[in-house]
Amino acid sequence: RGLYNEGVTDSREGLIYDWNTVDGARKPPFRIEFDDETLRDGLQSPSVTNPTIDEKLRIFHLMERLGIDACDIALPGAGPHAAAHAERLAREKVAAKMKIQISCAARTVKTDIEPIAEISQKVGIPIVADVFIGSSPIRQYVEGWDLGTMVRHTREAVDFCRANNLPCMYVTEDTTRADPKALEILYSEAIGHGASMICLCDTVGHATPEGARSLVSWAKRLVDRLNPEVKINWHGHSDRNLAIPNTIAAIEAGAQRVHATALGIGERVGNTAMDLLLVNLKLLGWIDRDLRALPEYVREVSRACKVPVPRNYPVFGEDAFETGTGVHAAAVIKAFKKNDTWLANRVYSGVPADEFGLEQRIRVGPMSGRSNVVFWLEKNGYGASDDLVTRLFNAAKKTNHVFSDEELHALARGIVE
Repeated sequence: RGLYNEGVTDSREGLIYDWNTVDGARKPPFRIEFDDETLRDGLQSPSVTNPTIDEKLRIFHLMERLGIDACDIALPGAGPHAAAHAERLAREKVAAKMKIQISCAARTVKTDIEPIAEISQKVGIPIVADVFIGSSPIRQYVEGWDLGTMVRHTREAVDFCRANNLPCMYVTEDTTRADPKALEILYSEAIGHGASMICLCDTVGHATPEGARSLVSWAKRLVDRLNPEVKINWHGHSDRNLAIPNTIAAIEAGAQRVHATALGIGERVGNTAMDLLLVNLKLLGWIDRDLRALPEYVREVSRACKVPVPRNYPVFGEDAFETGTGVHAAAVIKAFKKNDTWLANRVYSGVPADEFGLEQRIRVGPMSGRSNVVFWLEKNGYGASDDLVTRLFNAAKKTNHVFSDEELHALARGIVE
């Protein structure tokens, strides 16, 4: 954490006191794994466009660059188009010798799992079958299921996976509203028949961090008793805007693999955002990897899925590292004048832009100081004469918005010429 050193110092040590580490979450004793659901669950959003296969391949390779462990590439049982895309992505993994693991989703029915087995056999690699079934009482009531039927579907699905050499992740939908007695019966059946992973789903975004922590802690005790080799997955949604804190709480409680999507796309308001989850875990010190490809990953998914990035979206929105406010900008400018990029990226930002392939930007608007104008002029190759600074500064004070670079260039050229 360091201590605050009074007075001027040339040392970075102690410049930031980190309250997050006082009584905060501790780094887990295991390697955190990431399962990217962008190309399957993410595409269930009512407002996204399904990317072309070429676009999916670019996104797939960006996942590889980011070191993402696994990718759910499709639900092949949905039809020939989904199956064809799944096969093409699987072949790309083989051809490009990619490390990323691939999986396909399926209901706990043979007709959904068969296309996964066919693709696996054609391509010659194992594909994880993510077999899912609703687990909450409200879902059972609506569907007219009884627990015996659910157990039978579970057993038959896992057995079919094993018979076809498909690793199996057993997924309980709506886990965060399910009765632990029913969950114990279902998980015991799945694990007993060979499921190597279980996935706890906050399907409707019901959970709070405390609820996520309680559920994962319960599941960990169960898994430790049944088979400690079984990996616990967490899959969250954002209906209450708690997906990222829920995922962090789940990891803290013992979830070794967590699911997310680029930009948080997905059903209703979406899933946990992979990009922001990676940022947060990097800043917590829980992962150590090069994340400078994240802006490209976000841009490619935004473009391919026709999902605009809001200007105020954290880290990757246009406004994330821009400031036109005089006091804020002055501090950043002073750091830049010290030739200290590290300092400039932290003095007025909780997220260091350079660690994610981005940079701080000083803008000019009605709340700017003269230092904003001087900085912009010098950075853009203009001489910052008193007359030019004054005229741009006065123009900024009369406007009702932050000037774009194009507007500032036009103003500066008009004045200079």
